[in-house]
Amino acid sequence: MKQTLYTAIHSAGQILMSYFGKITDYTVKESQSSIVTRADLESEEKIMQIIKGNFPDHNTIGEETGFQDKGSEFTWVVDPLDGTSNFAAGLPWFGIIICLLKNAELYMAGCSLPYYNNVYFAEKGKGATLNGQPIFVSKETNLKNVLFSYGLDYSDDFSLTDFHSKIFRELVKNTRNIRATNCLLDFCYTADGRLGGCINQITKIWDIAGPQLIIEEAGGVFTNTDGTPIKYSLNKTNYNKNYTVAGSNKVLHPQIIELIKNTGK
Repeated sequence: MKQTLYTAIHSAGQILMSYFGKITDYTVKESQSSIVTRADLESEEKIMQIIKGNFPDHNTIGEETGFQDKGSEFTWVVDPLDGTSNFAAGLPWFGIIICLLKNAELYMAGCSLPYYNNVYFAEKGKGATLNGQPIFVSKETNLKNVLFSYGLDYSDDFSLTDFHSKIFRELVKNTRNIRATNCLLDFCYTADGRLGGCINQITKIWDIAGPQLIIEEAGGVFTNTDGTPIKYSLNKTNYNKNYTVAGSNKVLHPQIIELIKNTGK
């Protein structure tokens, strides 16, 4: 399974790099913040081809192809191009996420940043690595000493956008500064300690399942923004639900959750 994950993630990276800097058109999906390019589609097609070639009886969830339920205990969750808007604009903040779940529990994950030739990997109970070297979340215990990432997208509910903006304001007041690519880089850099933590208000299972395992195996905590554990849905009716998530080390994480709760008062 690990070899399949690595083969798929590297093959998809080659496809993305062949298109990078050459995108001239795209299709808008559910909102102005969500687009898809030819690179997304070709990347996912290649990943699914590799997975199904090795494990034809496993379930798959793809951002572009949906949920394919084979009744297996194993489910591959695929984001073939995370950060499509960045990619289409010629920004190098994009990558591939592949996560394997066993009975709805995180089992194995890889996040590739092909522009930087970086691959983050984690297996449950075995730690997290960057290009084969162990990584760990930040050891900082004071929010004011860290850079923090905050991601959000367009919403038709403007009151929700206003609330998310208030959280941004509180983070600016309580951290060193805010950095955001609104893609897997924010999660990867939280896992390797470059960022002190991350919040993203609009995500799907393919955006976060892989990064969650990597952050947790790097010693961090990754939950819903109310502090409760994330429960992944694996059925066709709500596999694409939205998650609002927060990740950090074990000391800063409760501070972040408290900041969010206080903002809501």
